[in-house]
Amino acid sequence: MPDYLDTTAGRRIAYHRTEGQGPGVVFLGGFKSDMEGTKAIHLEAWAKAQGRAFLRFDYSGHGQSSGEFTDGSIGDWADDAQAAIEALTDGPQLLVGSSMGGWISLLLTQRIAPRIGGLVTIAAAPDFTEDSMWAGFTDAQKAELQGGQVALPSDYGEPYIITKRLIEEGRNNLVLRAPLPLPFPVRFLQGTADADVDMSVALRLLDHAEGPDMRLTLLKGADHRFSDAAALELIETAIRDVLERI
Repeated sequence: MPDYLDTTAGRRIAYHRTEGQGPGVVFLGGFKSDMEGTKAIHLEAWAKAQGRAFLRFDYSGHGQSSGEFTDGSIGDWADDAQAAIEALTDGPQLLVGSSMGGWISLLLTQRIAPRIGGLVTIAAAPDFTEDSMWAGFTDAQKAELQGGQVALPSDYGEPYIITKRLIEEGRNNLVLRAPLPLPFPVRFLQGTADADVDMSVALRLLDHAEGPDMRLTLLKGADHRFSDAAALELIETAIRDVLERI
């Protein structure tokens, strides 16, 4: 059973926290994902074996946290992540952001910079509400969205219900349109067979962000899940590399 954090925004955030040495590792999951995914569970076990502090949690409207998915937005979920980090961790943290969690982790590096010691992203999807969703909508879908929402097919189960608020509020949180300083060790990981986040996104992020210690690693054949044995080993390696440099 998870523990719960009640935030000042009135949301209940479900989480699992592992005590251990710092800097702690915080896993930020993807869009409509939850903290029970393969990567989150694997990294928790890895952290326990290392005696490393670790935190995984569900954004509001995801997993076991309060709220409806369709009520949420990028800013809301970034608020949830910030509240969890500020309330449940001590000292600098290494953020591990998967897909949308990569975007949210980038937002947190700007919001709570003193608390961020390093960053690992996995198929990061910064600005996807604008550059992937909105840019990919047909005129009919854009018109439908004006009525409040549009349904998109998903390879992962039920269709995604995309709300007008998700798109419009996402524009307040874009990270590829303004300077993005990352003054700590950063490792971006990306699969070459990712059908959801194209390699060009990873290259654009690498080109756009500014920092003294930044690397992009491409794993040939890896898909968006990035959860097979080779991918999980690469994530571990990136985390160890960053922890050694913090």
